[in-house]
Amino acid sequence: MLFTNAVDIGVMSGAAMYIKKDLNITDVQLEILIGILSLYSLFGSFAGARTSDRIGRRLTVVFAAVIFFVGSLLMGFAVNYGMLMAGRFVAGVGVGYGGMIAPVYTAEISPAASRGFLTTFPEVFINIGILLGYLSNFAFARLPLHLGWRVMLAIGAVPSGLLALLVFCMPESPRWLVLKGRLADARAVLEKTSATPEEAAERLADIKAAAGIPKGLDGDVVTVPNKEQGGGELQVWKQLILSPTPAVRRILLSAVGLHFFQQASGSDSVVQYSARLFKSAGITDDNKLLGVTCAVGVTKTFFILVATFLLDRAGRRPLLLISTGGMIVSLICLGSGLTVAGHHPDTKVAWAVALCIASTLSYIAFFSIGLGPITGVYTSEIFPLQVRALGFAVGVASNRVTSAVISMTFLSLSKAITIGGSFFLYSGIAAVAWVFFFTCLPETRGRTLEEMGKLFGMPDTGMAEEAEDAAAKEKVVELPSSK
Repeated sequence: MLFTNAVDIGVMSGAAMYIKKDLNITDVQLEILIGILSLYSLFGSFAGARTSDRIGRRLTVVFAAVIFFVGSLLMGFAVNYGMLMAGRFVAGVGVGYGGMIAPVYTAEISPAASRGFLTTFPEVFINIGILLGYLSNFAFARLPLHLGWRVMLAIGAVPSGLLALLVFCMPESPRWLVLKGRLADARAVLEKTSATPEEAAERLADIKAAAGIPKGLDGDVVTVPNKEQGGGELQVWKQLILSPTPAVRRILLSAVGLHFFQQASGSDSVVQYSARLFKSAGITDDNKLLGVTCAVGVTKTFFILVATFLLDRAGRRPLLLISTGGMIVSLICLGSGLTVAGHHPDTKVAWAVALCIASTLSYIAFFSIGLGPITGVYTSEIFPLQVRALGFAVGVASNRVTSAVISMTFLSLSKAITIGGSFFLYSGIAAVAWVFFFTCLPETRGRTLEEMGKLFGMPDTGMAEEAEDAAAKEKVVELPSSK
């Protein structure tokens, strides 16, 4: 699902300049068009959390793909700016659904030993999608102006349509099945995704404990005691937002902070405005601009593939700190190159152009090897089972709001403090992010999802014990009446 969003990101980076020419819109309208998708996705993020808890993770993926399919067609057939914005709204809701459900589903179905590798796959397809978006821009740029950008945007309907069909071959999340009391179905999925039957049985026991099912309660379909006592959706909001424990509050802060800094450090500005950025550096030919943006896509794809093999070996925390440190240096170099190029608008300073290209690719590489993939992986791991869907939705909401602010203010910010000054500002934010990651985020590599709470100070007593105590009390009360 994130693949379709990524195609849109890659496409918009190049299609934007053709949309502006064809529809004769202003820079403000253009940056709103690009950035508003992130705000629209908020609707999908929170709706996705509720939907995934009600109908399951798998069917939520289908729902997300269908919504994005419709949005892509609306954008492709848009005849004016208003219709284009309507298509962005529909597509944005689909993006919100997909951004919330894909990492959660992958984390819940993956074994602990390979969870980092598997959970980065959505990020891998994000980068492949962005690369394909860049390539489609390059391929369709030679079409007539009124047709080219429309084909670029409509092509996003293809992968989302394929996803909606292929997802029926995927199993349901075993953790969602346990929450619904469907132990036999969960056991079958775990046996397919575990190395041995013993490992599957151990994973099932851990998930049952986290869901509040007493150890002695077994069967194909059972009633989940904790669900009956919990008060449903209101209880989930209470546990996470209204009156969280100190440990849950720390988990929420970690997730929100991670998503915020991923976007506030300027990643969307570099990706979505890459053509504009290189034009400011001194590259003016449209074909050369699209060619250099393709290099950005290749770099992102290569280094995210490297990250998939390092996450379960090097760990989340070391990669995150190395990644953010490299981003800080790259942003400073990019700001310096753009500042020099801005001071010589009538002449091309070759070394400044080279520095801008090199530092942009360096930034993309460092982002893709750490902060890019780890944000989704880490957030999908740390929340307790009962609040995982809503917790991830809150993290995605933080991500999308920040992304919208960054995307919709970049052109205005560049005019106010220069384009070079914008990247100096992003480097300062990235430095604050490094300190936050160093002080607040513990290592999660190799731990099961049910063990994560201990890292954030949760008591070792599980919810299953509480459920057993409650069940025992109910039996004591019922004894007189049963006689």
